[in-house]
Order: sequence, then structure tokens, then C-alpha cells
Amino acid sequence: MTETHATITPGAPAFPPGRYGRRREPGRRRPALVALLATALVAALGLAAFSMYGKYGDPTYDAQVVTYTDITDSQVVVDFRVTVPAGGSATCVLRARSHDGAEVAREEVTVTARPGESRAAARHRLATTARPFIGEVVRCRQAD
Repeated sequence: MTETHATITPGAPAFPPGRYGRRREPGRRRPALVALLATALVAALGLAAFSMYGKYGDPTYDAQVVTYTDITDSQVVVDFRVTVPAGGSATCVLRARSHDGAEVAREEVTVTARPGESRAAARHRLATTARPFIGEVVRCRQAD
């Protein structure tokens, strides 16, 4: 036996009553709510990034290579300056690279500023495995 309802238009699917639950009405879109939530998420992530950088970043340890000299087949001498907290120390990673970009030397060097000063100058000789093209400071961090 077939049941037909007067409210169903011809060609529309007929679902048995109570079998699939209530049909949803098309909902309103809320673009303002979505934009507000997206803005809140971006603000929260920005605040978290700023907080983490302040806590774990090393903005006070900044290094500059003054010059690299005495380049031979087995060495390069790197002169550099490091900005540290007054009277503090820094451990810097120095490296030398060959003309093709290959790393031919890498060392960690600890530099200490004089009491009351926030800049420390250093000169370090890197022993290399091949002729270097450049000597550079990769990064500096607080000394252990």
C-alpha cells in the first residue's frame, strides 16, 4: 500500500514519518561571527608568539663580522663583535665555507665582555679542511 501526502510536491522525496528525524531548515549564515572568531584566533596566536619570543628568544645576543683575514689552505681568522648584556658572555658558532658553499670548518667560541660593557670583540682562528672563501658567525646565544 502506498501513502501519499497532500503537502508533498510531486517529484520530492517522501521520507517515512519519524524515521530520519526532523528535517533542518536552511540556517542563516553568520559572517560577522566567523570574522570575530577568526580575529580572536589570530590575536591569541600573535600574543602567544610574542610571549614565547620574549621568553625564549635571544634578541640581546647580536654578532657582526668585522673582517676575515689570513686565508690559507688550512685556516681563516675571523674578527667579530658581539652585543651581550652588560658584563655578560656569549657562545658563538663560527664557520668557514669554501667557494662552492661547502662548510669546511665549524667551532663554538665563548666571548666575554668587560665588566660594565655590552660589546665584546674577539678574534678566532678557524682550522679548515679545505681552502675557505669566507668566515662567518652563524649565531650567538647565552654562554652556559
